Amino acid sequence: MKFMIFFIWPLLFPFFLHAQQPYGREPLAHTYSIVAIDPETGEMGAAVQSHWFSVGTLVLWGEPGVGVVATQSFVNPAYGPEGLHLMDMGFSPEQAVKMLAEKDAGRAYRQVGMLNADGEAAAFTGESCIEAAGHYVGDGYAVQANLMEKATVWPAMARAFENSKGQPLAERLVAALEAAQAEGGDIRGKQCSRLP
Repeated sequence: MKFMIFFIWPLLFPFFLHAQQPYGREPLAHTYSIVAIDPETGEMGAAVQSHWFSVGTLVLWGEPGVGVVATQSFVNPAYGPEGLHLMDMGFSPEQAVKMLAEKDAGRAYRQVGMLNADGEAAAFTGESCIEAAGHYVGDGYAVQANLMEKATVWPAMARAFENSKGQPLAERLVAALEAAQAEGGDIRGKQCSRLP
């Protein structure tokens, strides 16, 4: 089974990690992301873009044959490995998201998307995520975004992913990110970004 994760990140660091935050000292990752599967090949992947430096190091998690996770907003990095562990145990992404959010005192500030190797997807956006914030779960994918210029960003990502059916998964993931940026993207603006 093929497996990929794309990190797209800016080259400049916009603020200090130790700045005051609504929920403790957890890192900020206001961003947009996608988790998805190619049902023809079984290839899974995730992609993320943000104004925040090195966003991929905390946001994206994956395990071949198990699934992929994107955890963002006021990041609880434990959602990545714990979400993968729960899916590996046989819990659906929806169950895993619910279980993690229920035990998290900071869930109101969290945003997460999960997908398993069967193509089941789920997402969660806490009510205190900075607007515009939301998600959309489609057939074999989930898109999520927060601190966006407008609430049309994640629907645009979903349309781009669906309209690119038949292309390689990597190209479909990038198409979703490009659609988000074209719709306005991060309210703080776009910095230089690249694929590693």
